[in-house]
Amino acid sequence: MNIQLRSMLVCGVLAIASATGAEAQGFGAALLISGDHLFVGQPGEVAFFPVPPSVTGSVGIFAMQDGWTHVTSVQPANAVTADGFGQAIGTDGGVLVVGAAKRDGARGAAFVFQQRGDTWQEIARLDAPERAEGDGFGSAVGVSDDYILVGAPGRNQATGAVYVYLRSKDTWSLLSVLSAPSDDQGDHFGTTITVDGSRALISAPGTLPAFLPGAPASVKPGKVAVFDLDDGAWTETALITAEGSSTFGYAMTLDGDDALITAPGTNQSAAAVFQFAFGSAGWEQVGNLEPVGGVQGLGLSIARSGSTAVVGAPLASRALIFEHSDAGGWSMTGDVSYPDQFAFFGTAVATRGGDVLVGGPGVDFFEGVGVVYRREDSGDWVESTTLMADFGGLDAITDGVECTDGAVGDFTCQDVDLVAFIPLKDLGGDRGNFMNDLWGWTDPETGTEYGILGRNDGTAFVDLSDPGNPVYLGDLPLTEGATINLWRDMKVYANHAFIVADASGAHGVQIFDLTQLRNVSGAPVVFTETAHYDGIFSAHNIVINQDTGFAYVVGASGGGNTCGGGLHMIDVRDPVNPVFAGCFQDLATGNSGTGYSHDAQCIVYHGPDTDYADHEICFGSNETALSIADVTDKENPVAISNATYPNVSYAHQGWTSDDHRFFFMNDEGDEMSGEMPGTRTLVFDIEDLDDPILINEHFGATKATDHNLYVRGQFMYQSNYVSGLRIIDISDPENLQEVGHFDTVPWGEDNAGFAGSWSNYPFFESGIILVSSMREGLFILRKRRPTVF
Repeated sequence: MNIQLRSMLVCGVLAIASATGAEAQGFGAALLISGDHLFVGQPGEVAFFPVPPSVTGSVGIFAMQDGWTHVTSVQPANAVTADGFGQAIGTDGGVLVVGAAKRDGARGAAFVFQQRGDTWQEIARLDAPERAEGDGFGSAVGVSDDYILVGAPGRNQATGAVYVYLRSKDTWSLLSVLSAPSDDQGDHFGTTITVDGSRALISAPGTLPAFLPGAPASVKPGKVAVFDLDDGAWTETALITAEGSSTFGYAMTLDGDDALITAPGTNQSAAAVFQFAFGSAGWEQVGNLEPVGGVQGLGLSIARSGSTAVVGAPLASRALIFEHSDAGGWSMTGDVSYPDQFAFFGTAVATRGGDVLVGGPGVDFFEGVGVVYRREDSGDWVESTTLMADFGGLDAITDGVECTDGAVGDFTCQDVDLVAFIPLKDLGGDRGNFMNDLWGWTDPETGTEYGILGRNDGTAFVDLSDPGNPVYLGDLPLTEGATINLWRDMKVYANHAFIVADASGAHGVQIFDLTQLRNVSGAPVVFTETAHYDGIFSAHNIVINQDTGFAYVVGASGGGNTCGGGLHMIDVRDPVNPVFAGCFQDLATGNSGTGYSHDAQCIVYHGPDTDYADHEICFGSNETALSIADVTDKENPVAISNATYPNVSYAHQGWTSDDHRFFFMNDEGDEMSGEMPGTRTLVFDIEDLDDPILINEHFGATKATDHNLYVRGQFMYQSNYVSGLRIIDISDPENLQEVGHFDTVPWGEDNAGFAGSWSNYPFFESGIILVSSMREGLFILRKRRPTVF
């Protein structure tokens, strides 16, 4: 997808608007200032969080023209998603080099652009000879006059290498390959490259710090090799180390004979930034940049301009600013941060004159920003401008489009047609908003079907009386004083919606009379809740048994009676006057030993186990196991059994077959491990509730992470994040067969990660299926009837 960009300045926020409407992602993941130009990487993803990219990577170029003004953006002519383009940037003398380390199975590539006036023209693609999968060529780049240095830290079982290219006019040819200072596998030589004139520092920091996802607990100390250019050859002249450091060289700056080198794994992940200087005795440590108080992961990025240095701590969403005095030594003069939980503010930093720039690629649900700070006469660093890519979004689709030749436009599909699509921007969403859970309601008087759709900041309602032309009726904002967060869930009982939100403060349970949707005038409108239950604050989910009129809040936290995160039972038979009915916790389950339940299904049991006929049974997906409980007597609930399974990562959610003979469950974390051949679905035989037995592990056609699944009749409807809706025939539980799909994310590979389809609702009598997709919006789908020959 080729993104054309234009710039605009509004209220101190410089936005880059996408003419194609595709979402931004990861803006601010890399920053570099050279002369009067600022380069901002937007690789489409964030290094510290597994959100699959939704755009092809690009680099925004800004010029200092009475403030930073966007002039253009670059990406390769054959741009692809998820190749890391924009994570590594190097520039000098009108030459811009951008790494794409994940391209071609992480063999990697680097692209060269030449400045011609206000435009930057792609003139070359660099590839390492005899490249291999996992080399990561392009993870780091450096440019000096006629030389380009490209790091491949994964080369030769992560020993690493750096490739040097020499220019002849507009042609770049491989000159030499710089080897690691030792042959140690896992050193990752070439992770970081910084060049100043005829000198280059190249790091071999070893493994990533243990506080990064998936990193090992033990890390190497790391080292930095110094290469000097002499008679056309780059020659190693020194090796810099720091005793007691870990991951030394993860980020660096070089200013002639002076270097700042970080070791973010040092001091129990608190911080370590070292200053080295070159003199008559060679390279010697001459100082440190000491923060005021420990900061986890300080030094994952660093930049310097003259006497100002800025050091990033993205896991704490902070950046610290230091000044070097004439008397010698560095002192901390600023500490800037960003309030978003997943901002990763400080992933990249840059500085020029009086400006300090800090990248937060996770801000606004991974859309990303770059914030410019300036120092006032008082000495305080104050935000002056925020750079961001404008919120776009896909266009609406109405009146139905059949799945033809495996596609509906850019969406791939099989035997599932698109009835309509409402983009997030038309459902009350804006930059930083996204869809999460959803449910449905059918008006018993009119037969009209409605969608109830969660956003991170509220709940949207959609009239589906004409499903090919759905109407957004309005929004119920989250509880006043509650905090916007990732998770929202809702269920319906007796014409009322019950809505909870996780990690959101004192949100409680919002109760909304759905009959208000019958006659909405002037849509969209802002609704108010009908009633409120404050027995809990935050909660991950809510479950309702339609047959009994009891609701079960699960994963409660933050205040009220959390029941340890287990079942918080509420009598909702009078929907506007809910009454607490009791707690249940299966203490043999859950990561913390409190019986925490992530999700559940509660039913009046009509299965084959006659011991529990007509009992109210709850099936809990409890992080570590399936938990089965008898909650018929709310004052004396009983744990019946629990069942685990191989390679447990996070038992997330599940649903019974209509005959209550089988339970189908997903594990949200197992695909992330890379050990699963495809999306895994677990099938339990629950003929004997006292002894549930795992009878099948079904692996899907993609490696996408699974999320919510529901069963109706012979079909299971799975929302599998970036692979969208998958429909599985469960007629033979030991031999599940996929019979249809609709991919709600029209870009990138269907790999593990958190984006795309959150949930679905397949229970309408009309046969339409609602599917929420986090960045995209609401899909209204219909499964085709099987062809009879």
